[in-house]
Amino acid sequence: MFGLTRARKTAAVAATVAAAAAAVLSAPTAEAASSRIVGGTTTTTSTYPFMMQITDASQDQFCGGTLVSATKVVTAAHCMVGETTGSVRVVGGRTHLGGTDGTVSRVSDIWIHPDYQDVTDGNDVAVLTLSTSMPYTPVSYVDSSDTGVYASGTTARILGWGTTSSGGSSSNQLRTATVPTVSDATCSSSYGSDFLASDMVCAGHTSGGVDTCQGDSGGPLIIGGVLAGITSWGEGCAQAGYPGVYTRLTTFSDEVTEQVES
Repeated sequence: MFGLTRARKTAAVAATVAAAAAAVLSAPTAEAASSRIVGGTTTTTSTYPFMMQITDASQDQFCGGTLVSATKVVTAAHCMVGETTGSVRVVGGRTHLGGTDGTVSRVSDIWIHPDYQDVTDGNDVAVLTLSTSMPYTPVSYVDSSDTGVYASGTTARILGWGTTSSGGSSSNQLRTATVPTVSDATCSSSYGSDFLASDMVCAGHTSGGVDTCQGDSGGPLIIGGVLAGITSWGEGCAQAGYPGVYTRLTTFSDEVTEQVES
């Protein structure tokens, strides 16, 4: 089975989600996008002000998120399994993991898609409601009718603080890269029945080399300047023939909008 998520958890945080995540974490080699961007370059939150760190109460980052309004952040459901409003913080405007700048907000509500069970079953989307408004420019996200954005070969941007190689160390500075979207047929040939075209989209080079990795889970897949996907899972990181798998946000756009407007 494929499908280890790309979230990064410290031992203390991981203990709180061990039971729910056991099936995912026992996958033999597949990894969640928890590592930092592989094959990317450093960037800043000034350039991408919508990029949020999702951290534990001690501000140790374990996932990414995307600011879509002053008080709403879109992330992956698997990042939030086992979490509570008291265990999570969202940090905006902080380029370096070790920094003290930016805005730190508690979370007043966590919405996890009600049908989420495992990354390879789809529905890997969550929305956080912030207790403190973020003074940063949010990004727009796709409408349910914008399915054409995923046309094979379209350039997509990925962002995160994850590891720069599978199982490697994390990046202290925000990193970014671009990858082409991959056809559903090609992705299905890589992942078989674990790839659900209705819920997922793949992006990456056939030869590998550029990808999201551990610690990048929940972060954005940006196409045409709009949030179109959520970093979800994959086989290893940047492996040839195994593109990264992202939540297909058009499928969940209406549900996300309900949460954003609530």
